[in-house]
Amino acid sequence: MAHIRQTTGPSAFFDQMFARTSVMAILRGMDTDRTVRLCERAWDVGIDVVEVPVQTPDALPSLRAAVAAGRERGRPVGAGTVASVDQVRDVSEAGAAFTVAPGLDEDVAQASVAAGLPHLPGVATSSEITRALKSGNPWLKAFPAACLTPAWITAQLAPFPGARFVATGGVDAQNAGAFLDAGCKVVAVGSALADPDQLDLLADLVRTR
Repeated sequence: MAHIRQTTGPSAFFDQMFARTSVMAILRGMDTDRTVRLCERAWDVGIDVVEVPVQTPDALPSLRAAVAAGRERGRPVGAGTVASVDQVRDVSEAGAAFTVAPGLDEDVAQASVAAGLPHLPGVATSSEITRALKSGNPWLKAFPAACLTPAWITAQLAPFPGARFVATGGVDAQNAGAFLDAGCKVVAVGSALADPDQLDLLADLVRTR
């Protein structure tokens, strides 16, 4: 995957970024060395997109290390759990390619766009989906996905057929296929990656989708 630049808006950015992969790896709470090792392993098995959450400042070194590794491989690395305007500034300075939030916060979304970072907001209700779609970006993080269930995805796509969901929260190799079958464009896998077998199982999913 070549390096992606935001030239035609956030929707086009995510369209291009997720065009060749249905899985995103979330590398949370790891030191710099382990973050880079898992980034490289994910890229090697075909999981091209990585998110490094930055809910606390001590996660920023891991984000910077992942960004540097991604730059060498032409892979985009985003910053997750971005919940404040100050965090947008920090991850922009760290070189993140995009931002991901746990919820729908217009201030964070606007700050991300102003910084040139496509933003993926979290949604869990029809009202939030409506507000998010009005912003002009159909890519939405369905969170927490395991609580919402694949049936929720199917139900929401009926009134919102243009929504493009990234299922996040409680997703692993065992239930990822159900979310994709329900209509999600992408599944994001985080804590499950503590199991070393997960990346190989997810690689099989990438190859068949």
